[in-house]
Amino acid sequence: MSPIPFATDLSLKPEVAAFFDAPTNTISYVVKDPGGASCAVVDPVMDIDYAAGRISYDGADRIIDFIENRRLTLEWLIETHVHADHLSASPYIQGKLGGRLGIGENITLVQNTFGKVFNEGTEFQRDGSQFDRLFVDGDSYCIGGMTVYVMHTPGHTPACMTHVVGNAAFVGDTLFMPDGGSARADFPGGDARTLYRSIQRVLSLPREMRLFMCHDYGPNGRDIQWQTTVADEIDHNIHVGQGRSEDEFVAMREARDATLAMPRLIIPSLQINMRGGNLPPEDDDGRVFLKVPLSGL
Repeated sequence: MSPIPFATDLSLKPEVAAFFDAPTNTISYVVKDPGGASCAVVDPVMDIDYAAGRISYDGADRIIDFIENRRLTLEWLIETHVHADHLSASPYIQGKLGGRLGIGENITLVQNTFGKVFNEGTEFQRDGSQFDRLFVDGDSYCIGGMTVYVMHTPGHTPACMTHVVGNAAFVGDTLFMPDGGSARADFPGGDARTLYRSIQRVLSLPREMRLFMCHDYGPNGRDIQWQTTVADEIDHNIHVGQGRSEDEFVAMREARDATLAMPRLIIPSLQINMRGGNLPPEDDDGRVFLKVPLSGL
């Protein structure tokens, strides 16, 4: 992969508020320009009672209340990738507060792959048009007076992107906290060797860079955490720290992935998230259905 295609201003310290969703162990963020009222939301969660087939928006409403109570202006909703373990609430929040929805350009690869898995018809657009912006490596956008830079960090999925603003980087599922290691790489389009190289790209950011995780599972019973630094990951990450080689990582990751069950919400998550967080279209009676492919994942 190419070197980091930008230089970030470490003196810029965006204000970051975290929102933990316990059922999916997901952390969503509101990222605010310290010099104004502009903000972005990263990886918001839509609630689902899977057994009952019922969705709700308690977590998203907490984020909306936070933004409204502080009289902030929402400019962006960012999906770091197509999540397989939670449903996106981006369209719901966008409908309440506005803003533009962005994801990596390789969303089209994900849509093509899972459009086939779920036997979607020709009405399902596979061109990323459900999103307002498709980011490429080295892209930038603004949250108020802050410039955000986008790095392509695939391996977990083809569309994974890391978003870097000032002294903060939002890494999605590319990395976990140091005692959590790294994300799996066995989903369609994933690759352990590619993931290792993406992680090394993240770890080539300045050592003092704050890193914000998308998930944390509290290994060994510790409290949930979501913020670390490049230095801590280099020195202590159990999968890639202390100079672990690419071949060692690939062997470990592939062996570990072979033991992992599919995420509990992968079936609804993929069908909804590849649509930008929108539900599948209603049938002639106004009902919405999700499909369960047998032996498709």
